[in-house]
Amino acid sequence: MTEFRLPVRVYMEDTDTGGIVYYVNYLKYMERARSEWLRHHGFTQSELLETGIQLVVHRLECRYAKPALMDDALEATAAIHSAGHCRASFLQTVTRNGEPLCEARVDIACLDAARLKPTPWPSAIAAALNG
Repeated sequence: MTEFRLPVRVYMEDTDTGGIVYYVNYLKYMERARSEWLRHHGFTQSELLETGIQLVVHRLECRYAKPALMDDALEATAAIHSAGHCRASFLQTVTRNGEPLCEARVDIACLDAARLKPTPWPSAIAAALNG
């Protein structure tokens, strides 16, 4: 399982009034890591939409361990846990200096964008998911 890593900096807009990262922003960091994982493999969300494919979060399990603070240098990761016919499961973390702050399992579904129904992965993405 190869882990894709994305550096993330915490900005004021990411924090609450106490200077702590607002919980939903960890999910945004993870979304960026998955999007960049996709780009790393030669695909973009907009190109997929143009071909009638939409990727959506089907299920999410998340555990928060420690807070991140304004100006922290973080790293968001994405690694394939499993892949099926039209779904894939990512294991993701947001870390600071290698210490896990937030961990999640995110299941992604591949949909026919017009019908909003599950559809098989395009063959090139299936290869990346299973590679």
